[in-house]
Amino acid sequence: MAVTGMEIQSRQPLAQGQSFGSVGAYEQLDGRVRFAVDPDDPANSTITDLQLAPRNAQGLVEFSSDFRILRPADGARGRRRLVFDILNRGRGTILRNMNYAPDLPPSQPLDPGDGFLMRQGYTVAWCGWQYDAPDVPGVLRLSGPQAQNPDGSPISGRLTVTFQPNANLQQQFLSDRNHRPYPSNNLDDPEAYLTIQDHEDGPEQIVPREQWSFARLENGKPVPDANYACKESGFEAGKVYQLIYSTTGAPIVGLGLVATRDLGSFLRYGAAQPGNPCAGDLEYAFSFGSSQSGRFLRDFLYHGLTRDEAGRPVFDGLVPHVAGAKHGEFNQRFAQPSTQASRTYNNRFPFSDLDQTDPETGQTDGVLTLARQRGFVPRIINTYTSSEYWAGGGAMMHIDLTGSRDLAIPEQVRYFHFGGCQHSLGETRLQDRNPENGTHGQHPFNCVDYRPLLRGALVSLDQWVTSGKEPPASRYPRLDDGTAVTPDMVTSIFSTFPGIATPNPVRRFYRMDFGPEKGISAKVPPQRGSNYPMLVSAVDRDGNELAGIHMPLVSVPLASYTGWSLRHPAIGGSGQTLASGGATGGTLLGSTIPFPATREDREATGDPRRSIEERYASRDSYLDQIRQAAQQLVNQDYLLPEDLDRVMHQASEHYDELRRRVRQTQAADN
Repeated sequence: MAVTGMEIQSRQPLAQGQSFGSVGAYEQLDGRVRFAVDPDDPANSTITDLQLAPRNAQGLVEFSSDFRILRPADGARGRRRLVFDILNRGRGTILRNMNYAPDLPPSQPLDPGDGFLMRQGYTVAWCGWQYDAPDVPGVLRLSGPQAQNPDGSPISGRLTVTFQPNANLQQQFLSDRNHRPYPSNNLDDPEAYLTIQDHEDGPEQIVPREQWSFARLENGKPVPDANYACKESGFEAGKVYQLIYSTTGAPIVGLGLVATRDLGSFLRYGAAQPGNPCAGDLEYAFSFGSSQSGRFLRDFLYHGLTRDEAGRPVFDGLVPHVAGAKHGEFNQRFAQPSTQASRTYNNRFPFSDLDQTDPETGQTDGVLTLARQRGFVPRIINTYTSSEYWAGGGAMMHIDLTGSRDLAIPEQVRYFHFGGCQHSLGETRLQDRNPENGTHGQHPFNCVDYRPLLRGALVSLDQWVTSGKEPPASRYPRLDDGTAVTPDMVTSIFSTFPGIATPNPVRRFYRMDFGPEKGISAKVPPQRGSNYPMLVSAVDRDGNELAGIHMPLVSVPLASYTGWSLRHPAIGGSGQTLASGGATGGTLLGSTIPFPATREDREATGDPRRSIEERYASRDSYLDQIRQAAQQLVNQDYLLPEDLDRVMHQASEHYDELRRRVRQTQAADN
């Protein structure tokens, strides 16, 4: 087995020994897991540069990762199910997404929130997979080897770092979100160059080499530094910059995929020695990944890692969440796993589960092709939001590359589109800015909290795998029923709303040529080809989406809820779609655009949307319709009965929040 040992460095009660229903207390285990994998094993053949890694005396490649496990203190009281949460930039996401746990700094003790996963009896595990995760307490990382030339020397090559600042600044760290950068290997490199664009798809201009340098500011003066770019006249807020340069040292990034496969397999199948704390306790295994880690799961499938080196299935079911049609830089030379820039491996073909041929390039491939060839495809429930259609190529998962027909969906796959939601979880309190990272939108961010639908999806997946109960049907925008349309058909509706701008330009996916060899870019940056078709969900006359599964806040609306928002002029790039933190291609934010409060307000502004008072006779009337909509979702198995009260509470808070904002606006006008 590829796991050669587990060292538990810390064992403590979770939440000071809190009891979770019939399962009782949980314990938290933290430590280090060691691996040794065979680079010549066909199961590892898709890992880029693994053949170039140094080997031990047995011909194996060694590496290690941080791990964390939450398990019932009394293993016999659990339900023999593992949920393997794929880390997002070194941090777990499943507790926040499933347990309503607060988003605490990684150095803080874990908060189980309402304890949903614990009451369900799941063992929860995390494994460091990202080599460049920042060295911060509580962040889980992988430590592995670098690829070598035949003479043992490190490998050099070129890469592109893309950034879009939210404020004018003079220096830029050469990584996304303060992760470990690839340093320049020549501070005076004459072939390094910097480009500037108004937006990521706009025309590029080269910034003269004498106007920037590899340096950081110290006491207001540039000091040479291979990890920074410095432009004394300033990088302009809202502009998109690409820095193309050479580096030396190529970590074998794809070992993160292998670590996930092999620790999942070890916890499920491994004996008590060498150190498996879950030995004999697990019968089924699932995996969840959100955003970056949802895209990680798509690459996990694409690279055929669904079986371990012994040929055993690893995860019975997967929930790739808010991944859209995207991949990630998780298995190529000089990969930047955190970047979401457009001209990267994130947006490469293929996008659909089953094979299709790109009519322009002649390439034929599918996300599940290799897993099918290797004889095991897990059950998969893809969950995603409106944002993934506007910035994640979502339609290409299920519509062909000509944009003319709906694709067949494998029988072991479901698509759950959360209509009218944004990429990240919404909050009832309406706000249009985040002072911590400089994000500022033209409208309040989308407030819809879709966690009840995620909890329902996990339970449906569990029942599908363990008892054969079919999950509810896929729901997503389609061509055959007219709910998949071009963006201009949506923006034409919003253009009738007073004071509302729409995305300009609209983000696009396009074909890219990285060169002939998979995982190693010969063309840096890649050569750009023609655009792929872009389709989104159609909307009604209120601007709310027709397709997908709708939380009651959306189906019984007080506002137009979108998966897109626009950058505020204060942070530059006005009119471009807004991503959390301002990162190009990053976590797209949506909008809550309230309806007029009264008929008089509607008539005064010329808003075509009916006012709140015209829709609902009273607060109680509104909440009664919310309850009916929620019960319908329960009847259809999209929502758990236990979450009815939570949905009602969210709706009442939303109603009160909008009424509060109306009173504030009226007071300001007077």
